[in-house]
Amino acid sequence: MTKPNPKNEIIKREYFRYLREAGGRDSATIDCVAKSLTRFEESTNRRDFKRFHREQAVAFKARLRDAANARTGERLSKATVLSALRDLRAFFIWLAREPGYKSHIAYSDADYFNLADKDVAVARARREPKPPTPEQVRRVLNAMAAATVLERRDRAVVAFAAVTGARVRALTTFPLGAVDPSLGTVEHDARLVRTKGGKTFRSDFHRVVPGAAEIVVDWCAELAECHGWGRSDPLFPQNDMGLDENGGFVAIGLARKGWATSEPVRAIFKRAFAAAGIDYHNPHSLRALLVRHYMAMNLTHAQMKAVSQSLGHADIMTTFSSYGQIPMQRQSELIREISLRDLSILNPIRWPTCWLRPTG
Repeated sequence: MTKPNPKNEIIKREYFRYLREAGGRDSATIDCVAKSLTRFEESTNRRDFKRFHREQAVAFKARLRDAANARTGERLSKATVLSALRDLRAFFIWLAREPGYKSHIAYSDADYFNLADKDVAVARARREPKPPTPEQVRRVLNAMAAATVLERRDRAVVAFAAVTGARVRALTTFPLGAVDPSLGTVEHDARLVRTKGGKTFRSDFHRVVPGAAEIVVDWCAELAECHGWGRSDPLFPQNDMGLDENGGFVAIGLARKGWATSEPVRAIFKRAFAAAGIDYHNPHSLRALLVRHYMAMNLTHAQMKAVSQSLGHADIMTTFSSYGQIPMQRQSELIREISLRDLSILNPIRWPTCWLRPTG
């Protein structure tokens, strides 16, 4: 592996500081940018950014087309490629105005990181989301073990996601005091919870998945009454590690701190769906489950707005555009219903005689 270029590391650190302090980007976004820059540096053998040339951008695009995802082994998606190239274009535009670099890099050179229009269209295309059904999530919860406190915690994680539609990063940071089981509400306080965009809002229990709300209430009671948890203690604590009889590390209970990353939550979901014999659905898919369920109920505008606010959306159109896509089968059914309704009040279509099938 080629050693890091010290000059590149210094200017990257300045850029990350710029993104954080001037651009208001969070750490997760900056981590993605850092990954994109590392990909590019690997393609140039860590060559000094001052020696950047547009042909490097062209070669990097060709390399990305054949690159594989390190985790899955599959070819990088168009969306991932587009995201990486946008990160690099923004970086070199910023670099072109920095002292010591602006005499070496032209603004127009950064445009060579653009994808072809058809590839951009593919990357932006929205695929039909396939969230689990409420019945499937109920089966998952019923299949999850609950003999130990760690198993009950894992089951409560899935139930809480189904009840609130909380994002995965928020799931790892809720304090126990954020939940009011008597009212069925959850406070997403951005001072305490990693909410998207630093939003603060209240969500209500969505009783869409049978039994999920009861699991959440029981978990909150167990933490407070059996483990002496206070309001500021984590709702979903990480494992407390100890030594087994052979001197190896083993989970022995709950620690009074939450998870540092969202990976434990994703791992819980993968194990839970596999145990129930159901295809894996990530935590975020439960947000789509809730919206799709409510859209099928023909709610009033006020009721749908309440659902939107409970998911943390300031604009109800965000709810519809992000999670409210109608399944293709239901789309066809609705179009046929409209057509039949219209045909009942309009004159029947008079088809040309030559188009009619012979009878008999």
